[in-house]
Amino acid sequence: MSKILHDIVVQNRRGVRTSIPSVCSAHPEVLMASLQLASELSRPVVIEATSNQVNQFGGYTGMTALDFVGHIQDLVHQAEIDPDLVILGGDHLGPQVWKSERKETAMAKAHDLVAEYVRAGIRKIHLDCSEGCSDDLASLDDATVAARAAQLARTCKDAASDPSDLVFVIGTEVPPPGGARLDDNGHIVSTRAADARATVAAHKAAFAAAGVADLWPQVMGLVVQPGVEFGPDTIHALPARRDPGLRAVLCDHDAMCLEAHSTDYQQPEVFETLADLGFAFQKVGPALTFAWRHALYALDHLLGVLRPATPRLPMVLERAMRDTPKYWTSHYPASKSMLWHFGYADRIRYYWPVPEVQKAVGLLLSEIDALDLPDHVFSEVFSDETLQRAPGLASSRSLSLARAEVQIALRPYFLGADRD
Repeated sequence: MSKILHDIVVQNRRGVRTSIPSVCSAHPEVLMASLQLASELSRPVVIEATSNQVNQFGGYTGMTALDFVGHIQDLVHQAEIDPDLVILGGDHLGPQVWKSERKETAMAKAHDLVAEYVRAGIRKIHLDCSEGCSDDLASLDDATVAARAAQLARTCKDAASDPSDLVFVIGTEVPPPGGARLDDNGHIVSTRAADARATVAAHKAAFAAAGVADLWPQVMGLVVQPGVEFGPDTIHALPARRDPGLRAVLCDHDAMCLEAHSTDYQQPEVFETLADLGFAFQKVGPALTFAWRHALYALDHLLGVLRPATPRLPMVLERAMRDTPKYWTSHYPASKSMLWHFGYADRIRYYWPVPEVQKAVGLLLSEIDALDLPDHVFSEVFSDETLQRAPGLASSRSLSLARAEVQIALRPYFLGADRD
């Protein structure tokens, strides 16, 4: 697995416009659609879990790392996809989930977290200790962040059956308190090259100090902010012709690329530009569940016209969000229910596993399929591209359309030649 990522990084560093998408989603249908697309293109894809989604205590998905790996393996088997196309990753692994606790306790849990990820077979590990704990200063310096990350790398090494197959990512793009900074033109401020260079230097020194200098060549990714972001109702596009000069930071690190987070909702040409700027690893998540939601709401609209008495999916979801508001209250005001459904932050994604919501989705799909609608009816709410892509993606026509919407959102991330 590390060879696949290494080859992509090397090609990108040589100036080839290539990148690999990292899909960060817990939704099984989004994951299935992503795996099907990777198989169709014969291109590798990274499937990532975050520390709040999946951890030793279950995370919000209820899955441990071993559960997550088994879940992905089941999807791969169901879809008859080449398992060599699928690389498993862990994103923002560190003390973040437990940052309200003292650093000694939080970091102990972080060590257990990364060890479980590695033992479960997850190979791409993002070490992120950038957020302080309850007894830390408000802002941590590079040396402290790097020292903690290096200690986690040591734990990964000790937990791995084959440490040489691990791939590490360092750095972070998480906005500071108060949100991402904007320049005078309203664009997201990119990471400064000097700051990125300091991050790399601090981590390299920390790896040596922690006795894991041998792992440094396996640090293949550096997370930085290129200038892309999204908020509840805003997309910050990458400014045209922007080059923050971050590729040059890696001139002494031939096997390292840049990793971009929060690339969701950008125009397709942006992913090409990011690849040209050195971002061989490009992450996406909310845009895919947003596409899934868009498809289901489109189907719900048709059903509402044809069978007005049928319970409406948006009403079921809104009730679930009102009953359990913890996943959206820090993102949306209660007065803006429009954002609950249509916000780019896509906080609605946390509510798909709710049993009542699952039941409503199942009813919606079965009711639509029972109507046996012709394409010209579906064209009222779906594009020609979706209608053309959908056939064969699932035995259910409605589910095929929803998966097609997800694939259309993901397709621009696959850059480079298809595999033979």
